[in-house]
Amino acid sequence: MKRSGIKRFKHPVWQVIAGASLLGACMVSFAADLAARLKAPPGFEISVFAEVRAPRQLASGPDGLVFVGTLGPGKVLALRDADEDGVVEQIWTISKGLDRPAGVAWHDGSLYIGEVTRISRIRGLAQNLESPPAAETVLTGLPEMRGHAVKYLAFDADGALYLPVGVPCNICEPDSPHGEILRLAPGATQATSWARGLRNSVGLAFHPETGDLWFTDNGRDWLGDDLPSCELNRAIGPGQHFGYPWRHGLAVEDPEFGSRRPSDQQLTPPVFELGAHVAPLGLAFYSGKGLPAAYRNTLFIAEHGSWNRSRKSGYRVVRVVLDAAGERVIQHEPFLTGWLQGQEAWGTPADVLVLPDGAILVSDDSSHRIFRITYRGD
Repeated sequence: MKRSGIKRFKHPVWQVIAGASLLGACMVSFAADLAARLKAPPGFEISVFAEVRAPRQLASGPDGLVFVGTLGPGKVLALRDADEDGVVEQIWTISKGLDRPAGVAWHDGSLYIGEVTRISRIRGLAQNLESPPAAETVLTGLPEMRGHAVKYLAFDADGALYLPVGVPCNICEPDSPHGEILRLAPGATQATSWARGLRNSVGLAFHPETGDLWFTDNGRDWLGDDLPSCELNRAIGPGQHFGYPWRHGLAVEDPEFGSRRPSDQQLTPPVFELGAHVAPLGLAFYSGKGLPAAYRNTLFIAEHGSWNRSRKSGYRVVRVVLDAAGERVIQHEPFLTGWLQGQEAWGTPADVLVLPDGAILVSDDSSHRIFRITYRGD
């Protein structure tokens, strides 16, 4: 007798449904377990906001949208917590097949995407998430390289776009625009240099009151466990040189390149040394209203963590408190910890985003999660 073309389940339907439910419950339980490993100060709650493959920079858009740049998948995603319960229910793939689109920024109704060699823009996206418009290139010709190549993005109050360009080495004397932060003025097609002397600057953030640009820089490798320190820097205008490759941190002269510094070259020291090999990436000033008043204008920095230190460092989010003038660090302390268990790390924080409702998001590109931190009171 001829068999019918109807597919037959090996197990009864109720068993299939039960198995799927059990799998879903296990995944939820696993996500909750990861969040429970993280520790924040008293009064804070931590949960999993979304599960995303290799999330990097985060950007807040209209109508509760959160945009996510990624490393491995070559995708840019849009997320929405439609019922406002702290968990994402809707995910859209905005663009795919891109070259390490780690950086994203929302500005003036458009999404900007940072790839290795170009910056693109998608207009009218919020109204067309199901069928995103084509991207248009706004800046091209950036150096082709694999190391230190990601482009986090930030806009200033005047609508100018800032982006870092790392160096293609551990230590070398790179050609421009390597080792610089570039500025693309509104309507311009060519970027200009804003800051120089940087090895691998990633995160960028503007102080909400002074407008100064603050940024991280990853120190060089192979000078030992404790040298040199990674940096937190502040640029008050164009043209400052922050020392690489001649000087690292506050006072470490490079053993190979330190003597090559031009005698007339002025160097700007870092505002603060964050520690050797902690690998600071994304950062954000807290300007929301969901946290206690003491957190106003606090700078949160995601430390991705060391890869070649005998005892690991980083793997946390730190809190940096500035003085009233917004110029000097007066307090530096861990804020979110738990990724590092002994000498084993299960995750690597990559960026920090403050949402309009005052919650904080932290992307983790190793555990493939985005965590949500809220304050509920002591």
